[in-house]
Amino acid sequence: MSDQSKLIADTRATLSRIASEFSPAVFASSLAAEDMVLTDMILKSGLDIGIFSLETGRLHKETLAMLDKVKQHYGYEIAVYKPQAEAVDAYVAQNGLNAFYDSVEMRKECCRIRKVEPLGRALLGKKAWITGQRRAQAATRTSLMVEEDDPAHFMTKFNPLADWSEEDVWTYIRENGVPYNALHDQGYPSIGCEPCTRAIQPGEDVRAGRWWWENPESKECGLHVVDGKLIRIKSVAA
Repeated sequence: MSDQSKLIADTRATLSRIASEFSPAVFASSLAAEDMVLTDMILKSGLDIGIFSLETGRLHKETLAMLDKVKQHYGYEIAVYKPQAEAVDAYVAQNGLNAFYDSVEMRKECCRIRKVEPLGRALLGKKAWITGQRRAQAATRTSLMVEEDDPAHFMTKFNPLADWSEEDVWTYIRENGVPYNALHDQGYPSIGCEPCTRAIQPGEDVRAGRWWWENPESKECGLHVVDGKLIRIKSVAA
């Protein structure tokens, strides 16, 4: 068995175990390349794992178009969670529409309103959630485990692609005809909200285009953070 085949087999086994042992479980998709790999595996295998996405109100049109692409390709409608309009309006009224450029604190507050709070609603009543995070993505993710405790949401969190490289992701996409975000062809390996994401230059870290005005150590939105620290409290991986 090739290394790629083993990666795929191990990931499918992890997803199958999640569906059987951690129901109800959900997959939080950003609609980027990694997440499309997991979407493909979940839907083609008919696994009982729900898929949702956080529609922050500031996403690229290419990202939003992925919702229709998934529906057309797989016949599956991804659930969408949006921020509370009152919280967004209050933030903009008090600080301005693009106050996230002013400081890390302002940026994290915007992320909290647009992403962290909706995530909490999406995870209510679930036993586990899944992400498309990979160790190779950024300096903040080098200790990523496939399975870990998530004390912020009192459940188990899975990162089935933790061991995958960028090449592994794209090999799977090409060989399986997986639809992907058009921004990836325009120099965007990592895609977030439109005003907080830029294309990267050759040789840059794959997440260099996310919050590019900040230091690499602060480049997390809060979805994977507790008390200012990345959720890596206790691995429960075998």
